[in-house]
Amino acid sequence: MRVCGQANSASGMHVNDECKLKFLELKAKRNYRFIVFKIDEKAQQVKIDMVGNPEETYESFTKCMPENECRYAVYDFDFTTPENCQKSKIFFIAWSPDTSRVRSKMLYASSKDRFKRELDGIQVELQATDPSEMSLDIIKGRVNL
Repeated sequence: MRVCGQANSASGMHVNDECKLKFLELKAKRNYRFIVFKIDEKAQQVKIDMVGNPEETYESFTKCMPENECRYAVYDFDFTTPENCQKSKIFFIAWSPDTSRVRSKMLYASSKDRFKRELDGIQVELQATDPSEMSLDIIKGRVNL
């Protein structure tokens, strides 16, 4: 029996524990610059696709995003405020290129909110369908300087 208003776990997608652990390491220890996540459709779970070392650039991160496949990613963006303070914000990026399969786009879209809730500490969300929508200028513009 389903109770009205009770979530049916959106798409039923399971989040691999390693995803949460790596995200905590990025957030607390800053062991990574970014983490790219992939949905394993057969296993019905979100897994880690790749991680970037702390010295990686934003450009190297964007090159990791596949041209024809959806991904989720978190990126730890360092910046300097107008008051000359060093800060960082954790971006969640939902990458859904126009050229990816419709089924894949639907799966990523329906699983996004549940997956994001598993990653406590995301400060900015970005949806991108082509590289221009996640350019460094857009990232800089979203840090609310």
